[in-house]
Amino acid sequence: MATSVFVLLLAVFSVGIGAGSLLCERLSGHKVEIGLVPFGSIGLSVFGLELYFASQAYVTPSAMLDLGGFLAQGGSWRILFDCLGIGLFGGLYIVPLFALIQTRCDPAHVSRTIAGMNIMNALFMVVSAVVAMVLLKAGLTIPQIFLATAIMNGVVAVYIFSLVPEFLIRFLAWILIHTFYRVRIINGQAIPDEGPAVLVCNHVSYVDAIAIMAASPRPVRFVMDHQIFRIPVMSWLFRNVRAIPIAPVKEDPWLTEKAFVDIAQALHEGELVCIFPEGKLTRDGELNPFKGGVQKIIDRSPVPVLPMALRGLWGSLFSRDPSNPVARTFKRGLFSRLELAVGEPIAPDAVSPEGLQEQVRALRGDWK
Repeated sequence: MATSVFVLLLAVFSVGIGAGSLLCERLSGHKVEIGLVPFGSIGLSVFGLELYFASQAYVTPSAMLDLGGFLAQGGSWRILFDCLGIGLFGGLYIVPLFALIQTRCDPAHVSRTIAGMNIMNALFMVVSAVVAMVLLKAGLTIPQIFLATAIMNGVVAVYIFSLVPEFLIRFLAWILIHTFYRVRIINGQAIPDEGPAVLVCNHVSYVDAIAIMAASPRPVRFVMDHQIFRIPVMSWLFRNVRAIPIAPVKEDPWLTEKAFVDIAQALHEGELVCIFPEGKLTRDGELNPFKGGVQKIIDRSPVPVLPMALRGLWGSLFSRDPSNPVARTFKRGLFSRLELAVGEPIAPDAVSPEGLQEQVRALRGDWK
């Protein structure tokens, strides 16, 4: 093929990367969203497979084609579309990873870490070129190399996400929330980029934790009822998000004390801990009285407390609204509005259950 054809393919691929990078900023809600990494990885494998089939269907010309001849050839537009898709999902894959490295590594070692990562990238580029040469020498065609690359990408992605389940969990949370709701975060910048804090929120539905997880730029340790924590299958998810199970003192005093010790340890290590002080889901959309657990946490670990309020979940399929669940789901429709309003941090010495309840009620307003 003429040089102009290769330039066109590279240009389409570059446009895809740029579009994917811009789309990543849009989909992430202006924060580092590592849940997009599995999305990008899946897209890379899917379009890699599609490029293999498109290459198989492409009729190889008997003579060299210029740009116009290539575009007139059957199957050429399909190949261009696949190159665009690979670039787009490549942008969704790489941008959150670069952002994650810059936000989570030691600030004193950022440049050193990025330099080391670039060296590793260059090394793997050389290795991939050598592997491609070996495969071609072994008799594989270029479309078959596309196929092998797509399959290996999928296998490696599954392995990596099994080692670091946070990527997969954030991906599932992002998919679930953005499939059913149009999410808006108010004053999200109040969530600290680093350091410990206790997040306090109203408890409206079964997906409250997922909504907060999807909205927070940092991992959150959730305190949850031990019976829910032990639900089969779901227990795998709760363990991997490092939720902290807790039980009433009358039911299991040892587990209660262990929960408070685990919370204190998490805060000591600079993590975010989220607690629902009501202790149970609301049955009428109104706030239940806040219990004293949050006060006990702050007495042990004097850290800032961040009041938050979920708005728009009451009456959803995931709430305890006593009305017909099917009817209210159709009434609300898909992509109904959901907001997470975040208040300003409260100093430890100014924290009280009653004061927090009023803060959360004010943040929620009249919209349940």
